[in-house]
Amino acid sequence: MKSLNRFHKSLMTGAALLALVTVTATAADKKVEKKPAPIPDKMTTCPVSGDKLGEMGKPYVFEYKGREVKLCCPDCKKDFEKEPAKYMKKIEAADKAKPSDKATNNDPKKDPKK
Repeated sequence: MKSLNRFHKSLMTGAALLALVTVTATAADKKVEKKPAPIPDKMTTCPVSGDKLGEMGKPYVFEYKGREVKLCCPDCKKDFEKEPAKYMKKIEAADKAKPSDKATNNDPKKDPKK
């Protein structure tokens, strides 16, 4: 009878260890890889409508191919999706602009010096 109890305890201990190892291995497999943060959008105006961001409320922000995109409203996203390359060029140009140009997003109409 003692050997049966010892066998039963060993069997239960082994099962508990096996369950622990399985749970630990599964948790290690499910580690989520962190995505790098998107490159920030530095424009102060909507690349689609040209409206100043924030005038219509909080800008609509989303990620497109690893870049942050800020639009004045969700409606502009429909136009953005039709020609994303066109609008991404504007965003990238704003990133490359010199600091004095960034305030106006290279718009000569808004900068009296040009």
